[in-house]
Amino acid sequence: MKKTVGWINITIRRSGGFRYEEWVRQGLAPFFDVELKDISWSSLNKRLRQLKPFLWFVGLVALWFAKPKDVWVRGDIVSCILPLWTRRKNILMIHHIDPTVWPFWQRTLYRFLEGFIYRNAKKADAVVTISNYWQKHFVDRGFKRVYKIYNCFPVEEYNVSEQEVLDFKKKFQLEGKPIVYIGNCQREKGVVIAYEALKDLPVYLVTSGEEQVKISARNLNLDRRSFLCLLKASSLGVFLTQFRTGWDMTACEAMLFKTPVIGTSIAAMRELLESSGQVICDNPSELKEKVEYLLFREEERKKQGERGYEFVKHFTGERLQKEWTEVITSVLQ
Repeated sequence: MKKTVGWINITIRRSGGFRYEEWVRQGLAPFFDVELKDISWSSLNKRLRQLKPFLWFVGLVALWFAKPKDVWVRGDIVSCILPLWTRRKNILMIHHIDPTVWPFWQRTLYRFLEGFIYRNAKKADAVVTISNYWQKHFVDRGFKRVYKIYNCFPVEEYNVSEQEVLDFKKKFQLEGKPIVYIGNCQREKGVVIAYEALKDLPVYLVTSGEEQVKISARNLNLDRRSFLCLLKASSLGVFLTQFRTGWDMTACEAMLFKTPVIGTSIAAMRELLESSGQVICDNPSELKEKVEYLLFREEERKKQGERGYEFVKHFTGERLQKEWTEVITSVLQ
């Protein structure tokens, strides 16, 4: 009989972390009875959304009385705050911890709750991170049983044809000039900084996702397939992340299409960019020069794209499955 794994989900945003956890659950399914416990309250009326923190708390407490699992995995910071189940094994899945870009009231509340996260991490049977930076963050603080398991990228998802790219450019009127993708349209993703630095270049500056900050770049809120077409169609990807990220999945996806990447060296981004032979830019005043250098040197752009692809192609689903299975098996022993 398979051992049971309960995976707690609070977020409804289809972020890189959300997709990472989906892939993990799919990989574990052949070996464990995996059940997603969704307490995100995603259908809640907008006027009642301020009640969500209270409802999350209620949902987590209710799981105490649900059918017990052999292992519980908590995949976000909110669920890592509340006490662990003492009668079952617990794994904390921590992508990153950085409240600096949160709204003021959330940052203020976090100062009071941060200690609970680290206390639970000390008590947990395992802490899983997704980069050297965050593994070291916990190990340096004396934590034991801290694992690093990188993202995976199912190759079959990234088979975008040249014709699809041409059709995409025509549909969204992105023909005749290079496309520079500057990230998800959020201030903390650095799109404002990137836009201000690059707005005078003869290129299409494009953001994706929900438009959370107003700039004059083209914003495209795309379905998954069209988003992949955008990454392949782009001459460059610029990722000026302004917070201590866990890993940048979209930067990796761009590399899978041999699209060169320029980004900041904050937290795990340094490991990602250095390991893949991409360009680091921490000074916005230097961004335009770095972008122009690659835009007008096709051969160098191709070489950088190849370096990125050679790095990212090893992030397979088989490796993710193997390493997560090993962690859960060791926790259960």
